[in-house]
Amino acid sequence: MQSQRTGKALIEATRPFIAEHRLTSWWHLASTVLTLAACTFLLTRPLFWPLRSVLVVVDGLAIVRLFVLYHDHLHGSLLRNSQFARAVFWPFGLLVMAPPLVWRETHNYHHAHTAKLVGSHIGSYPVMTTEWWAAASSQERGRYRFVRHPLTILFGYFTAFMLEMCLLSFLRNPRKRWDSGLALVVNWAISGLLLWKCGVAVFLFAWFLPHFLACATGAYLFYAQHNFPEAVIQRRDEWCYDRAALESSSFMEVGPLLAWFTANIGYHHVHHLNPSIPFYRLPEAMEALPELQTPGRTTLSVRSIATCFRLNLWDPASHRMVGYPG
Repeated sequence: MQSQRTGKALIEATRPFIAEHRLTSWWHLASTVLTLAACTFLLTRPLFWPLRSVLVVVDGLAIVRLFVLYHDHLHGSLLRNSQFARAVFWPFGLLVMAPPLVWRETHNYHHAHTAKLVGSHIGSYPVMTTEWWAAASSQERGRYRFVRHPLTILFGYFTAFMLEMCLLSFLRNPRKRWDSGLALVVNWAISGLLLWKCGVAVFLFAWFLPHFLACATGAYLFYAQHNFPEAVIQRRDEWCYDRAALESSSFMEVGPLLAWFTANIGYHHVHHLNPSIPFYRLPEAMEALPELQTPGRTTLSVRSIATCFRLNLWDPASHRMVGYPG
């Protein structure tokens, strides 16, 4: 029986899957952009509201898919060094209020420090231990509850993206994070122009509601991928990269349709182990490597979502995520 690979040996075993199929990448980008463009155009038409509502969901999920492709491009796993791809993805990053400079900075930090007890909060949701919670002031507890609250995640359009990724990011360092300010100007300008020229209905259906849905979905996916029942948080002095990837990143089981719309981001443990693997090769890597086949699992069922939201503190004694005391 073959022994389980860990560390550099396991990462080395994933290297065959980082090879990009360039035509496949272009096909995924083109089909996603066309899907999004078609839905957005239809949403500007005075269609019957039930059809418009369905198209809002499709449009919002298409934004999620294009965001994952954008995320892969910034990792260098999709259409690396393509100036045309850059010309598509960078403006998209401004439109969805995940500006390229701050996204790359915080997300790369997240990959390098995920599930580390101290220091993992940048680019991710903070994690307190039960002991820290007991010693925290009411103000500290309030801030912590707010960041991890379901309503904060639901309103991610305003909280995670407009406020944190753009406004606060720009105010912290305007010179370094100038694109955060530009993203705000672009979004506010588009919103104002649509309201002025096209009216409230077009603004809501063709712009605000799809983006609101996409941001809420993205914020929850990111939360559940690192806050699930089997998640393990490591002490800083014991932290290990491959353990953090495989034990602190979930595999989200979704059907083929949602797997397409989320561009396989549910294979999050594989992605964290080697972010250079293109999204369409993540299932292939998981199927080929036994070490990747027993991750902690989540779903998008109501029960699973409720369970993940109940996990808020790391308990070192029981070595698991738990809820707030009482």
